Amino acid sequence: MIRRAVESDVPEIFAMVRELAEYERALEEVRADEEHLREALFGQNPAAFAHIAEGEAGEAVGFALWFLNFSTWRGVHGIYLEDLYVRPSARGGGYGKALLTELARTCVERGYERLEWSVLKWNRPSIDFYEALGARPQEEWDVYRLTDDALKQLGTV
Repeated sequence: MIRRAVESDVPEIFAMVRELAEYERALEEVRADEEHLREALFGQNPAAFAHIAEGEAGEAVGFALWFLNFSTWRGVHGIYLEDLYVRPSARGGGYGKALLTELARTCVERGYERLEWSVLKWNRPSIDFYEALGARPQEEWDVYRLTDDALKQLGTV
């Protein structure tokens, strides 16, 4: 079952964020805590949204965390999927596909024209999964990021 996250899901979502970071070999980069996540998802002006995949016993086995983006060329919003994670014990059970299906349904219902995300180049199982659903890499684009000192240096000019 896929459902919208509620505030009481925050501890479990945060635990899965840490599991995902560990899987991606970047646990040391997690600086957020449950309060950051709670504010982003359920604060005065939520900027992010989440869905939960529940297993047979109602336990959280995965999540999708997303936010809106905007295409100036198409003139409409889209969804940017920040994180999609299914716990190893639940992989192969259709939860990842169900989460993506729910986000695609949200796009269609709201008139959004894109569902986008990034995937690590070495993460072949995820790449194969996404391509089996019909997703294609945007090879003409490279992702750039400013963080930490470089961000501070540019932001204080």
